[in-house]
Amino acid sequence: MSAVELLADLRRTFRAGTTRPAGWRRAQLEALRRLLTEREDELTGALEEDLGKSRTEGFLSEVAAVRAEIDYALKHLDRWMARERIAVPGGLRPARAWAQARPLGVVLIIGPWNYPLNLVLAPLVGALAAGNAAVLKPSELAASTSRVLARLVPQYLDRDAVAVVEGGVEVSTDLLAQPFDHVFYTGGERVGKIVMKAAAEHLTPVTLELGGKSPAVVVGGNLRAAARRIAYGKFMNAAQTCVAPDYVLTTPAAAPVLADALAAAVRDFYGSDPRTSGDYGRIINEHHFDRVVGLMDGGTVVSGGRHDRADRYIEPTVLREVDPGSALMQEEIFGPLLPILEVEDLDAAIRFIAARPHPLAAYLFSDRDEHLEAFTEQVQAGGLAHNVCTIQLAVPGLPFGGVGASGTGSYHGRQSFRTFSHVQPVFSKPVGVDTLRLAYPPFGPIKRKLLRRLL
Repeated sequence: MSAVELLADLRRTFRAGTTRPAGWRRAQLEALRRLLTEREDELTGALEEDLGKSRTEGFLSEVAAVRAEIDYALKHLDRWMARERIAVPGGLRPARAWAQARPLGVVLIIGPWNYPLNLVLAPLVGALAAGNAAVLKPSELAASTSRVLARLVPQYLDRDAVAVVEGGVEVSTDLLAQPFDHVFYTGGERVGKIVMKAAAEHLTPVTLELGGKSPAVVVGGNLRAAARRIAYGKFMNAAQTCVAPDYVLTTPAAAPVLADALAAAVRDFYGSDPRTSGDYGRIINEHHFDRVVGLMDGGTVVSGGRHDRADRYIEPTVLREVDPGSALMQEEIFGPLLPILEVEDLDAAIRFIAARPHPLAAYLFSDRDEHLEAFTEQVQAGGLAHNVCTIQLAVPGLPFGGVGASGTGSYHGRQSFRTFSHVQPVFSKPVGVDTLRLAYPPFGPIKRKLLRRLL
């Protein structure tokens, strides 16, 4: 079936009103939850094939994360769908006003390869909760997960309203040429620009979840605890995570202690040879492997550094003596290299971050409230976290999205529902008595005085 025919079929379903009732939305969300529960082994197995991701990590970061989104949406759906009463100014009464979320129509969700289950199905939760039909385009680079989704989704969800389309760039191009009612894309900045340009041809609104170099600033507190939390957030999924800390800014006194503590945390998590750990993943393909290995020249390796192209393995690596002008610090690493750069204090760290494109996330490690206040006030990023990395995404009620080059729009929880909805205003005024006569011309002196008093 062509992209044109697919969109036409889904639009017929939407226009028939199939997806709008609360009962349909709940049924689809519950069916999606059953898919995740009943087919967990198949899903985590596919993730293991694509990314070397352990079954436990696959469950936590992908299956359980989407289930949490579903549960949150089911709990709050009635309130999200309810009319919101709006106060009417005295001069316009008697009248009623309200706003109500309406589904957009047929939406396109294009997923990435790094979390190929989560980052396709989590947006789908919002699309279904809002009452839309949807086309899912999983990443062809995570081929096993794409195949599993293409096979399982039609078994659980309404085939007339939700479709999975597999394929590469040509398929994505054909889909983007269609007049969808919303396009939701997760991936890199370069393709994000292509998606936005294609959507502009139809004035289609977009949500772009991109990335960027997310900093972790360490200026106090327990350095060893900070190191463990940074290492956890950085090296899960072999550091192929859009909100992973991309580099660390810390003081000259703390830098060597932190570097040693990071190396110790890696040993605690993955053993002396992470290659043999069942909990450490692999780079998605040789192209990305070569790119990441090439970035090592931007600093001095102080721990890790071993790699094997045939196995797509890169050891968790910490670097110091980093050249800020190197490629290591100019592009998002998206791999298990963690540069440590030295700054004088928090103010210097904030200036360093401000001089670069806005990151998707920014992390502060400090035990001082004034540090948190300054960081929150002065750092512009998609989201902030204090004394932790990455796990802020596990809070369904927190909106998630970028700013500037790191993305546009947001989702998770109620924000997902809003992203895939149009909040439609309605104003209703009775006609029994025409109280608007005062506002009709001609405007004599008496009318002018009365209008000024009322408005």
